[in-house]
Amino acid sequence: MKNNMTVAAVVLALIATPALAQGRRGGGGGQDKAADTKPKIDEKAYKAALDRIPEPKEKYDPWGVTKPADAAKKPK
Repeated sequence: MKNNMTVAAVVLALIATPALAQGRRGGGGGQDKAADTKPKIDEKAYKAALDRIPEPKEKYDPWGVTKPADAAKKPK
């Protein structure tokens, strides 16, 4: 019984050891530096870029390839 408890304790210690390696690393200020390097979004330029996208000449049908071409041309 005591041998089983020892084995269980060793297994738990081995499982928990890698989790300790993922803890804090030295500096602690890594998140502030990453936030400063993000580019600033210019709303005016974004809206101007959207306005430059041309409107499609015909309506897009995402299911068009699944329908047979003759289905729309059936005479009544």
